[in-house]
Amino acid sequence: MPDYAMKPGDTVGILGGGQLGRMLALAAARLGLNVHVFCPDPASPAFDVAAKTIVAAYEDEAALAAFAQTADVITYEFENVPARTAEVLAALRPVRPGPYALNVSQDRLTEKTFLAGAGIPVAPFRAVDSTADLDEALAEFGGRGVLKTRRFGYDGKGQLMIRSRADADGAYERLGSVPAILEGLISFEREVSVIVARGLDGMARAYDVAENRHEHHILKTSTVPAAIGGRTAAEARQIAETIAEKLGYVGVMGVEMFLLREAGAERLLVNEIAPRVHNSGHWTEDACLVSQFEQHIRAIAGWPLGSAERHFDVEMENLIGFDADRWHEILADPGARLHLYGKAETRPGRKMGHVNRVRPIKP
Repeated sequence: MPDYAMKPGDTVGILGGGQLGRMLALAAARLGLNVHVFCPDPASPAFDVAAKTIVAAYEDEAALAAFAQTADVITYEFENVPARTAEVLAALRPVRPGPYALNVSQDRLTEKTFLAGAGIPVAPFRAVDSTADLDEALAEFGGRGVLKTRRFGYDGKGQLMIRSRADADGAYERLGSVPAILEGLISFEREVSVIVARGLDGMARAYDVAENRHEHHILKTSTVPAAIGGRTAAEARQIAETIAEKLGYVGVMGVEMFLLREAGAERLLVNEIAPRVHNSGHWTEDACLVSQFEQHIRAIAGWPLGSAERHFDVEMENLIGFDADRWHEILADPGARLHLYGKAETRPGRKMGHVNRVRPIKP
């Protein structure tokens, strides 16, 4: 075993206590690793399955230092960890994925610039720092586009669709007059994503492509295999592996893409990257020998990556809000595997759990 690798009994520190942190903690525990979760929210669902917890602000550097002293490796479950937090911890313990991946993904303009510079196909984009910038970018993009805040947007938040002059009027102000980016409006056939893992040794493993369907800007289902051609699926996996390599990435990452059909041919554009385990990869828990969560723990621990081979066709459904009240009905389905997150309060739009419905792979 390499001398930089963790050993069973060592401790993984996780920044963030949501459902992704919970599932990472469960995967780590099964591999004989301890888990220490740091999160400002005392009601964090990951706390229920962690050996140790700290409730403190991400800006509390004394608490961060204490947290680092208990961990052998630190990771995170969401990409909006403050940059300063990652820097403080990286000076004390290995942080995997590294702060560079956070810096790239936290700013949509930085992310798109990185991807384009790496030769990855993306939609046209322009920086927007004023109404005049927006007008110029819209003129270039035929009067249409998606205006997004450069930072802190997710599940459809922090963005406005512009299809007409009326949509454009006052759009920059409605977005809060903050640094933004305008992306060209793409007529895509479907949205897909790839979960990719990369180890400390540079070995990469990409899972099969998922086809994603959203409701109210929140992921509702991920279906595998996606309804795309085999050559396109291979290209999607290669794109994800290339991004991980260019980032010097260690861990699991989600890569969201648009599938376009032009003159009967399929073409991919990368929409965004998420430097963490990803909602569209939850299907791996029950359709693969090694889930995205175990794969992430293996990667950051310096252990060999597991197989990304799929053993079932599968549909993952997010249980949003009161969907989770159907738990008894779901359990009665012999092809369904239920995962509930242990959240105390059910709210509309809140992810409460998910269910994986598996079936034999079609020949």
